[in-house]
This record gives sequence, structure tokens and C-alpha cells, in this order.
Amino acid sequence: MSDKGIYPWQQDDWLRLQQMRERLPHAILFHGAAGTGKVAFVERFAESLLCERPSPDAHPCGQCESCGWFAQYGHPDYRRVRPNALESEVADDADSDDSGTKKSGKAPSKDIRIEQVRSLSAFMNVSTHRSGIRVVLLYPAEALNAASANALLKTLEEPPPDTAFLLVTDRIDRLLPTILSRCRKFPLSAPSAAAALQWLESQGVPHAARWLAEHGGAPLAAREAAHGADAAERDELLALLAKPTAGAALVVAERLQKVPLAQLVAWQQRWLYDMLSLKLGAQVRYFPHQQQVLTQLAARLPAERLQQALRDAGARRAVADHPLSARLFIEQMLIDYAGLFR
Repeated sequence: MSDKGIYPWQQDDWLRLQQMRERLPHAILFHGAAGTGKVAFVERFAESLLCERPSPDAHPCGQCESCGWFAQYGHPDYRRVRPNALESEVADDADSDDSGTKKSGKAPSKDIRIEQVRSLSAFMNVSTHRSGIRVVLLYPAEALNAASANALLKTLEEPPPDTAFLLVTDRIDRLLPTILSRCRKFPLSAPSAAAALQWLESQGVPHAARWLAEHGGAPLAAREAAHGADAAERDELLALLAKPTAGAALVVAERLQKVPLAQLVAWQQRWLYDMLSLKLGAQVRYFPHQQQVLTQLAARLPAERLQQALRDAGARRAVADHPLSARLFIEQMLIDYAGLFR
């Protein structure tokens, strides 16, 4: 981040956002590409709304009592609503046994539940601290299920005074039209390729251009992947995709079991997407350094088969979070891929 607490490519968006401060909407929906720092940007804005001595360019001072509370997530006029699955790993570990299995036997919810939205009522019915403003940050907004979205809608239809709702989403297309109609939409700019690459290199990311391409130009996602624990497994999967055989699929599946299945499917989807792009005369998007291999593989398949493979991968992604057996899931995925080239 810059010394202002936001990413370099967000400076113009920050200045544009400040034009709304004098007549602040009761609900703002921030939307843009995943992996570009949207939540950090909106959290900075939330802190600035609560700050007692903001700077001339509306950044929080970082020194006042309010900023101190905010830094510790203890501000009485601030609430953050997000799925339990996004809560800290420290909290998750406290509920786990020695094997890492949740004691309750239930995985943390990936939805924003209706109870979380309803719990805001008590927060909004109490006077604000020092006659200021309340701020509710909710993300990702697409995690609202039908019940929680309807509960939130009732609040947005009759918003309490001195309250700002800040919603963040990667997938604005998944939100109810009624939610969209009651929010001021604020699109966040994606970084230019040059700005994203410069930032990644400043972060010490090796082969930054490759990681950036593979993650669709999203620098935060690229940095996380480059420094992630799954980098070696990713390389092993790509090696198999480049030289597909059913026998190797069984061996590799054994070593990939610890990688989140949704991540494995996403890697394969990007690989298939690039193959189809080449087949249709377009450019490689995710793996430009593998263009020669992708071209050779694409030449062996009709476009219709690649399109079907992408549809199958999408269906597989839908059940990746709840497989009967991780190993069997991976084996079937890789054997089906190898079968394309028989």
C-alpha cells in the first residue's frame, strides 16, 4: 500500500469518492474485479468517516481515539458483516482439535446469514458515539443468501439516520435488483498492467508477469498465489495438463489432496480457457509462457470438445466444496482431462 493506506492504483478512485462526502448516500455498493484491494479501500473509507481529525484529503489521521478503536476493531459505531468462513484462522484454530478438524463437525458458513443481518438492529437503535455516524461494512455482498438479502433490503428501504452501509462485491450480477436499486453504485478501477506489475515487483514477487497474467491482472491475487503454500502443487498440475496421461493422473492426484479442490478446478478452467481461445483465434490470457504447449494441445481437439470440457469444469466447480472423497474427485477430474486427447 501507499503511505495513504490505499494501493497506488486507487488514488483517483479515492479523490472521486470524496465528492460524495457532503451528501453521503445511506448505502454505497463498491464493485470491481477480485484481487484488486476493494475491501482495504472501503475499510480505509470507513475509518475516515469515523476519524475525529481527518487530513485535508480525507484520509484518517491514525492518531485519534477513534482511529485507535478502529485499528483494534473495537469502534462502538462500526460493524463488519461477512461470512464466518472469512473470520481469522486464529479463531478457527481455537475451535479445532489436534488434527485440525472442527470440533462441531461443521465447516464455517460461506453465506452471510440472516442472523448476522438481524443482529444489526440493536446496533442501529443505540445512539452514536459522540453524535457521529454509524458505519456498516458488508462483504462480499454476493454471499447474502435469499433470507439475509431480504432482511437487509428492509433496512435499506427504511434506513436509520446517521448510518452508512458500505457493501463490497466482486459479482454485482449476483445481487438482487432490489438491493442494487437502493444503493449508490461506485465502480472501482482495476489497475493498469504496468501499475500492477510495478507493484508486484516492489513486493518482491518472482516472475511477476507470469503470476499477474495467470490471475487476470489482479495484483493481490497474484501476490498471494506466488507466496502461497500451493505453488509447487500448481506447477505439478500444470505439468500434467501439458502432458496428459491417465496413469500420471492417478499419481498426481495423490499429491494434490491438500490443495483446496476449488483452486484445482480454477487452475484447470484457466488452462482450458486458453486452449479454447487459441482454437478460436484469440490470444492466450492466463498462461502466455505456455503458449507453444497450449497451441499444440488445442490443435488436437475440436472446439466443441473444449467447450464441453469447460462446461464440465464449471459443473465440477459447483460441487468442489462438498466432495465425497478429495482423492477420487481429483482423479476423475484429471482422468477426464486426459481422456480428451485419446
